[in-house]
Amino acid sequence: MGNPFETLGLPPRFALRREDLEQRHRDLSRALHPDRHAGAPASERALVAPRAADVNDALRALRDPFGRASALLALHGCGLTDADRPTQELLLEVLELREALDLARGVEAKIAALRGRVEALARAEEDTLSGVFRGDQAPAPGDLKRARDAAVKLRYYKRFLDEADVLEEG
Repeated sequence: MGNPFETLGLPPRFALRREDLEQRHRDLSRALHPDRHAGAPASERALVAPRAADVNDALRALRDPFGRASALLALHGCGLTDADRPTQELLLEVLELREALDLARGVEAKIAALRGRVEALARAEEDTLSGVFRGDQAPAPGDLKRARDAAVKLRYYKRFLDEADVLEEG
């Protein structure tokens, strides 16, 4: 997939209103629906399906804060890879959080407290990303490094929150 912001016709910035994102997706999905192109020539219909898939992929990428950060970093030539490693400090922090989560198994109040703590940490990283990717101008190299570090942290916090979800559901 190319540029998900361009695909959805949205400005390349981190702070996007979920309502705007989903409305744009609905509008494009409606316009690209196969029923609207049933009478069109086969060559035109063949172009619609991949475009509809791109719109769905763009929504998935931009709906998730980590996906949005990854897309923005890629647009600025410094995309994230699995090789991007967190700091030792972050690894220790997440390890301690996971141990606490494991000990909280079956105790909803403790899981909720840990979730709240990690959600606050994730919001702080999202604030950093919002500050760097405002959409009005290209970020400075130092800001891109801060954004990259924030995205790596966000990746780890998201994984923790996913693990908390599994515990809460189980």
